[in-house]
Amino acid sequence: MFPVMAAPIAYTGTYTALVTPFRAGGEIDVDALDRLVEDQIAGGVTGLVPCGTTGETPCLSTDEQLKVIRRVAEISKGRAPIIAGTGSNNTDKSIAQSRAALEAGADAVMVVMPYYNKPSQAGMKAHVLAVAKAVDAEVLLYNIPGRSVVDLTAETLEAICEAAPNVVAIKDATGNVVRCQETKRRLGDRMKVMSGDDGLTLGMMACGAGGVISVTGNVLPHRVSEVTTKMAAGDLEGARRAHLKLLPMHGAMFAEPNPAPAKAALHLRGKMERVVRLPMLEASDETTDRVKQLLTELGEL
Repeated sequence: MFPVMAAPIAYTGTYTALVTPFRAGGEIDVDALDRLVEDQIAGGVTGLVPCGTTGETPCLSTDEQLKVIRRVAEISKGRAPIIAGTGSNNTDKSIAQSRAALEAGADAVMVVMPYYNKPSQAGMKAHVLAVAKAVDAEVLLYNIPGRSVVDLTAETLEAICEAAPNVVAIKDATGNVVRCQETKRRLGDRMKVMSGDDGLTLGMMACGAGGVISVTGNVLPHRVSEVTTKMAAGDLEGARRAHLKLLPMHGAMFAEPNPAPAKAALHLRGKMERVVRLPMLEASDETTDRVKQLLTELGEL
């Protein structure tokens, strides 16, 4: 049986897709992670998303993933909901990781569409339903065709919603505002949509998304939160001004593979080392200089 959820998580505002800080030797920098969580909460973010793509989860061991989730839960102390990335291209592994993440303190789980395997729409539906049925928590789906190669259609999402009441939200990283509109047309408030692209936050919220799961939020949580807060309050002009100021930074965060630019920015702000794990590389000098320039222009350095 699927659990019937009371929707305790709002899925509005800014949720930050947390980077995983590493020390120079490669181990997880717990002190930097603690500071990151505190900075996020002080910056007004609504929620925290550890162990997503930005958290370099493919390069973390299972024990390390749980260590990060547990620590984020310990430091946040219930001040912000935690949606842990637990999906993979192995359904049994996704179920095990989801259960473990919830035991470690996560409030909900984020399940990415299975990458590399290239399942059909029916296969993606079966994968999601298997995970959703196995956990007593809310499930946020993560549709990112640019990384997973497969694209969960609005039609398949609608079918999933008919079967699984605890699938309540989706991180839409299709880069297509029309998809957000189609999701809301079909499902309305039944399915909460979160923008998966910082640069599209304004447009997607105008079409019914509740907010953003942000990369830039790692670096400038207060500024990203300003956009979503103003947008939710109906201050379109204020939200537009705030969003456009951030647009060059959003672009810089993906000038090289994520999260290298974000870590470079955090390093420039004295928050953590720039270290990423192979096959990722640290941001180039060119990108780092660009990020430094943008931070300076924003008065954040």
